[in-house]
Amino acid sequence: MSSCTAVLVGKKATVDGSTMIARNEDAGGGINAKRFIVVKPEDQPKTYISTFNNFQLKLPANPLRYTETPCADLRNGRWGESGINTDNVAMSATETEFTNTTTLGLDPLVDDGIGEEAMLTVVLPYIHSAREGVQRLGELVTKYGTCESNGIAFSDQNEVWYFETVGGHHWAAERIPDDTYVIAPNQTGIQEIDFNDSQHFMYSADLKEFAEKNHLNKRPDSFNFRDIFGEDVQSDHYYNTPRVWYGQKYLNPEIKQDPQSRTMPFSRVPAHLVSIEDVAFILSSHYQGTDFDPYGKTGTPETRQRYRPIGMNRNQEMHILQIRPDFPAEHAAIHWLAEGVNIFNSPVPFFANCLDTPKNFKETPERTTTESFYWLNKLIAMLADPFFAEHDLAAMTAVSESRKFGFAKGRSAVTKADQEFAELSKAELPKWHTKINNEVAAAITDNLKDLLNQLVLLRAEKMVPTFEKGGEL
Repeated sequence: MSSCTAVLVGKKATVDGSTMIARNEDAGGGINAKRFIVVKPEDQPKTYISTFNNFQLKLPANPLRYTETPCADLRNGRWGESGINTDNVAMSATETEFTNTTTLGLDPLVDDGIGEEAMLTVVLPYIHSAREGVQRLGELVTKYGTCESNGIAFSDQNEVWYFETVGGHHWAAERIPDDTYVIAPNQTGIQEIDFNDSQHFMYSADLKEFAEKNHLNKRPDSFNFRDIFGEDVQSDHYYNTPRVWYGQKYLNPEIKQDPQSRTMPFSRVPAHLVSIEDVAFILSSHYQGTDFDPYGKTGTPETRQRYRPIGMNRNQEMHILQIRPDFPAEHAAIHWLAEGVNIFNSPVPFFANCLDTPKNFKETPERTTTESFYWLNKLIAMLADPFFAEHDLAAMTAVSESRKFGFAKGRSAVTKADQEFAELSKAELPKWHTKINNEVAAAITDNLKDLLNQLVLLRAEKMVPTFEKGGEL
């Protein structure tokens, strides 16, 4: 979906040696309801037919089971977005990007080509490593073309890859160095490609020839994928690059950069090892501590609205896909998931090797209801937002405490499961993981209902039509 933000972290850059790929889905205006489900092999289609653009593909046999976060309303496409399969391969699809007009003129987008709406469903169930994910998606883009420009993340226990499409049929992918992280907004990110390093770079077969034949490379002594194929328009400096700046400012506070700079590096070595909480902070951030915070007290009305924040009204779901080391494959993968506006929520940890998801996650009706996790979080955001704009300390504290509870409860559930899982057989784990997931999701849901109640009580005292009654009334 368009207007997302991604965070990728290599295994030597995280506190526990996990690989992590994460993203906000920010599309569809303020409301684009999501679900969280498990897709079993028997439920996977044999032929994929998109209701979004009629892309069609016959699918291989023997798909794997996988988690997925599709749209609640499938009439305009599935948009699977994120998931982890039973071989512990994670995929986040996708980050909308933009190819420059020269490239689009030479290699136009394909209206009925593969798009992000279909990518997760036709790739994730059939791959056994992150590298295989790049290879399968690359083959599909080359053969069928794509209807849009996108960035797609893959990970397994050892590698993190970022795949970017440019034009209708061209692409490149880079293995993120193990000791680095990436903040990816809605613009082409990969920089220098080493065509002699197949361990760290993959690309469409004619990529270099295509650029040479059409005189696209203005610096022939190098091959900067971002400069050759990406855009650099004025809106990028307000919509995209500030997000990179703030994420890198958080993980590398010692480095001074311009929020509007297009030359910030694609990946950096962080000043400290990165945790789940760090990634969630970045994906819920709104320039706190700067003059650009829309809820801030410093700066001016103009600076507080100058840049597009990461945490915003269009957040629909946030996933952090974590593949952990030092655990057997059957217990290594966690699909952290938040829904609604990330400024006011916290992610719930789901062991990906499960058989089902809680009812309030997999069922998201069209109408607002507190019995849906998505709608519950959206309701909280609607009530909390004006309190934050008013700097209401009671409401801001209530949100902060609720978020702390969510993180703590999630961490506690994971720790407890890590201490107990070895007592079960491999065959028993999926059912047990499902039970553990249900318990932590129920606890966090109940806490959110308490937060909703607190915000309603606080807002009731702030309605405009009011009048203080005297002691005799």
